[in-house]
Amino acid sequence: SVYFAPISIFPEKVKGGGGGHSGDDDGSTPSGDVTLGVSVVETYTDNANYGDYETFLDNLFNAFSAVSAGSCMDDSDTDPHVSMSRGVKFKSSEHQEGYFYSSNLEVAVWQAMYPNGVIIGSSGYASFPAGSRGNKQYVGYGNLYFFFDRANITKAFRPGRDLSDDEATYSTLYSKGYSGDYYESTTEIDFDYSGSHDDGGDWEHNPYKWNAKMAMHDMTDGWDLPPNCEQEGETFLGIPLSRKSDSSLMDTSTFQEQFDFSVLMDTNYTYISSFGTNHGWLIGEVIGNGVGSIVDKDTAHIPLFYTGTTNPDMGGIGLSDLIKIVKKIQFGTLYIKPAFVFIDDDGHIKMQFEADANSALGYLYDSLCKELGISWNYDTPYNSNGVYTNCAMHAAGDRAKYGCGNENSNQGGFCPQMTIAYSPRFNSEDDAAAYLAKCNGYIDYWRSLYPSGVAVGTSQFCSGGGCLALFLNRYDLFYVFKPDLGGSWVEYGGASMAPTISPAPTAHGGCDSAKNYHLDRCMRKNMRPRASAVVWDSLGTIGQFSLFMLVFMSATLSVSIFLARARKRRKPGESYLDFFVRDATKKRGGKKKKKKVKKKSKLTRDLEKAMLEGDEKPTRSRSKSVSKSKSGRSKSRDRTSRSKSRSRKSGKPKSRSKSKTRQQLV
Repeated sequence: SVYFAPISIFPEKVKGGGGGHSGDDDGSTPSGDVTLGVSVVETYTDNANYGDYETFLDNLFNAFSAVSAGSCMDDSDTDPHVSMSRGVKFKSSEHQEGYFYSSNLEVAVWQAMYPNGVIIGSSGYASFPAGSRGNKQYVGYGNLYFFFDRANITKAFRPGRDLSDDEATYSTLYSKGYSGDYYESTTEIDFDYSGSHDDGGDWEHNPYKWNAKMAMHDMTDGWDLPPNCEQEGETFLGIPLSRKSDSSLMDTSTFQEQFDFSVLMDTNYTYISSFGTNHGWLIGEVIGNGVGSIVDKDTAHIPLFYTGTTNPDMGGIGLSDLIKIVKKIQFGTLYIKPAFVFIDDDGHIKMQFEADANSALGYLYDSLCKELGISWNYDTPYNSNGVYTNCAMHAAGDRAKYGCGNENSNQGGFCPQMTIAYSPRFNSEDDAAAYLAKCNGYIDYWRSLYPSGVAVGTSQFCSGGGCLALFLNRYDLFYVFKPDLGGSWVEYGGASMAPTISPAPTAHGGCDSAKNYHLDRCMRKNMRPRASAVVWDSLGTIGQFSLFMLVFMSATLSVSIFLARARKRRKPGESYLDFFVRDATKKRGGKKKKKKVKKKSKLTRDLEKAMLEGDEKPTRSRSKSVSKSKSGRSKSRDRTSRSKSRSRKSGKPKSRSKSKTRQQLV
């Protein structure tokens, strides 16, 4: 109901900043955010005193306030921007300068291309929300969208007017391939793009400062990568604990029925006022919750082993190789037992589980380190596949006894924890203490309910309990392994996008460029299997062999029939090939018709024979002569005369012959 004209956007600069993440003060590589700053180009209609965009904002706020829905809107003058990445760690200050220079040189090209801004859009089609089964609609240019959250656009709003000819020309300039001249002519950056991290001095990432305790990581910050690892990754092995929610947009499957973690959330903000990140509760949001800034689906899990990137060219291990290795690891049923809820050094709420080095969980961690850990302190991994990674956040010599348990040394990476929320902001210290007391009260109840721990699962998922899962990221569970080599399967549903949305930068050339080969959308495009290949693989070894034997036997049978037919019917001196051509092109319609006629005449003849033999008069020979040709009739008369002469010589009366005929019929 609120009118708005197409909004033009002008790119300003790519800048760093944000800072303040964990690890920035301990001598490690500093981290920061990467943001593209933009501005709205104001337009004026009919010499109006107020711009179109400013008028739209006023009308929008007034409309929401009129229905008592504007009290929570951000009406401050927020600078428009695009959040490109958070918690980024560059290899060195020199790499950071090079990145911002190349990125802003691209922005300079955009500024030359769109001196008065550009109306953003597309000529394609899309459905809202993305992935829904509804009819796709034309996207167009200059739309505004309603974001239910960061990952879901649920509604598109068309502008109040169409684009002018000049606006349409600039909006389609890049897509029509007219940008080459601008790239050739733009060689300098004529604007200031300095950020908050440009005064940090010279520094360089030292991969050899890595240690096994870095597996206990602040997930809002970038990783400190080990040696020979060139790319960060989110893949890990762990225990899924999430449950299905009431939201149809941000939903997950139910992986356990033993714990209801929703009792740990402060959905009515009794203790917590806000969060330092835009994630809210990680154990399942509630629609209408005023605390969480984004309604995330339930992603409760216990990470056990971080495997890092699945890009082998960047030092990681391929997803298929990773699955092959884990499928051969024998581990017992995984039991977990909550210990306490606490706030860690990074300010995140976490639940600690008992870290018994002698449990099945501890033995599994030892096996994973032995087979998939990185080479460190003269310890090297080994597995039967001979495939390894440089990007795991665990050392090959690390063991569960070095982890964070009571009887352990607290120097290793074995520390089963579940993150409840990132960076909560409590109303006061007393409220923080009261919230922790409330949570630990539930912990005491669960500990009494499961004194020896519990193997989580459901009747539909891991019915025996105690399974291990492979996560592509916090949102997407991909593969499940049963204990005691009980089997494994793909468990992929309700996820963001298969396999996941890649954070890697995109080079020029799209999916045709080798630099973009490992992007997820390019992998899905280039490696999409054919339907026939999928069906063939689904048959398995036995099914494939059976199908092969069926085809082979059919082929040999066909050849045998042909050879037998050829030996019997081919003409003298005729080759098998000539016979095959003649036999294939031979018309068989007339022959079939003759067979049918013969068959019909034979049936008629037998029927007439039976009827005539039942009559008292000896008309058998006469009836036969009717259906035969002239030559046949003459032959019949000869036979009849011979028969009569024989009967006269024998002297037998005619009546006895008739009675004998009747006896034969009876």
